[in-house]
Amino acid sequence: MLKKTAGIVINYTKFRETSIITKIFTRDLGLKTYLINGVRSNKSKTKMAHFQPLTLLDLVVYEKENANINRLSEVKLARAFHRIPFDFYRSGISMFMGEVLGKIIFDNYQNEQFFDFLFEEISALDSENFQPGLFILLFLMKTSRFLGFEPSDAADFYLQLPLNQTGKAYEDKKNYLDRLMLSTADTLPTIPGKIKSTLMDDWLLFYKIHMEGFGEVKSLAVLRTMTG
Repeated sequence: MLKKTAGIVINYTKFRETSIITKIFTRDLGLKTYLINGVRSNKSKTKMAHFQPLTLLDLVVYEKENANINRLSEVKLARAFHRIPFDFYRSGISMFMGEVLGKIIFDNYQNEQFFDFLFEEISALDSENFQPGLFILLFLMKTSRFLGFEPSDAADFYLQLPLNQTGKAYEDKKNYLDRLMLSTADTLPTIPGKIKSTLMDDWLLFYKIHMEGFGEVKSLAVLRTMTG
């Protein structure tokens, strides 16, 4: 059966000489795995650029119930990127987001609201008005809401972490996190780099606690190298 849906590429792996297997989070069907034959060949009409992580697609897919690997009938860009592929900071963030999404979205998981949120976040990352400073922290914080473990406030957040919850360093990051969680797009706090980096580590630990098999996010080190 043919179905139309929007999709967000999560990742791909090479398959044989010219093909790939890609995971795409679709709006209507959830996370699906697709085999794309010959896409790495020079003669392919479909471009490999369409399957880079976070690419936004419009798809026509063959949907077969209980199939582990599916196929695409048509694929085109839903929104072409103008900045992410050409900006080290944005591409580093996209790498990080793609790795996180690969850890938290499971086969056949379907959530239209989460899809729409991700579509807008990725579009914002590529936009001219992109605000880089707190983007990743806000992404992790907002995403926890869709996964069902969003903390009610900073105190609730830190009660769930096996960390030292005393001293000035703890109080500082707790206060900044509270301010961030209560902020709007127009009232975002300015967070010192060292505290922002620590908050990032704390949020990833929070995800490890709540998501089985989450593990390490390798692209974080790459992102920090790229962004200083």
